[in-house]
Amino acid sequence: MSDHDKLVQRLIENMTAGGSLRTQPWKDAAAAVPRHEFLRSGFFRVVSGSSPTAWAPVLEDGDGWLEACYADESLVTQIAGTIKPADIRGEIMREPTSSSTLPSLVLRMLEDLQVEPDMTVLEIGTGTGYSTAVLCARLGGGRVTSIEYDEEVALRAREALGRIGTHPNLLIGDGLLGGDQGALYDRIIATCAVRTVPAVWLEQIRPGGQILTTIGGWLNASELVRLTVHEDGTASGPVLSGQVSFMLARPHQAPSLGMLPDLSAGEEREAIIGADVLDDWTTRFVAQFAVPTAQRLKLRNGQYDEDVLIDAETGSFAALHEEDGRWVVRQGGSDALWDAVEEQLGRWHAARTPTVEEATVRVTPEGQSIHW
Repeated sequence: MSDHDKLVQRLIENMTAGGSLRTQPWKDAAAAVPRHEFLRSGFFRVVSGSSPTAWAPVLEDGDGWLEACYADESLVTQIAGTIKPADIRGEIMREPTSSSTLPSLVLRMLEDLQVEPDMTVLEIGTGTGYSTAVLCARLGGGRVTSIEYDEEVALRAREALGRIGTHPNLLIGDGLLGGDQGALYDRIIATCAVRTVPAVWLEQIRPGGQILTTIGGWLNASELVRLTVHEDGTASGPVLSGQVSFMLARPHQAPSLGMLPDLSAGEEREAIIGADVLDDWTTRFVAQFAVPTAQRLKLRNGQYDEDVLIDAETGSFAALHEEDGRWVVRQGGSDALWDAVEEQLGRWHAARTPTVEEATVRVTPEGQSIHW
């Protein structure tokens, strides 16, 4: 048995033991796809102890390259929108913009997709092409369409898929606008997070079909959701839990706030709920449904450290600080952001703060909401 075969076998055994790889058809599909073929351009590794985070390239056949390809970890493949591992000598301190997702999450999501052999699938976010290849190994290339926003990333994925003899329908474009015009699919799976589920996705799924996507937001919390599309064009389904985190689709990423509004203006009152609740992942996830275009930052305002929400679209704000053992909120602009957060969290607390696994997300062409 070659080193490659041993690494693949070990990866599959580990994913099976961890519960992400649960059924034989997906085990066979995973075994058929050599992940290293999708990482021949190399990847970036965090420089230990760096602050802010620095990244160093690991190139093909470099020290530990093959072993890392079959480790159950995400590998960053692009930084700052254009920079590949071969472009760097030394280190770089910029934000990752593309990666190869850890295999256990890829297979967990494919298992959660509840796909059958005769179904067609639209994948939003081809990335390296690894998850596309696993889908094709299960369904055949003719039943898989994958769309990638970044043209250079898409071309590398096409080359890698071609090397292993896999030929799905590959598109370059904004996956938030759907796949082939007029096409209908049985399943949509997104390998990026979305702030809101695009209405066109609902239109491109046959009634009874499913959408598996991570819903995230600018308060930096996200969860995996499986939505079933109904005859009336709406969709609903459970949150699958696990604090699954993907990079937001580029058109859904938070904009620069630019010049801040006058945070000293506005009306002040005692807060029912303090801003410290937003330090909790699940609470932020729930709150995001009430303030979907709000960003959070911390500022020093006179004698107080303030926790601030700013709506990037309207300029509305809520600034909170602790004073004499109580929380005080000051709100300005057209929308009372903290009122909306308190109302949303109040409903959650009235339901006795159920876990996210007990929640249902509902999506209509007009928006989305969370319910218990």
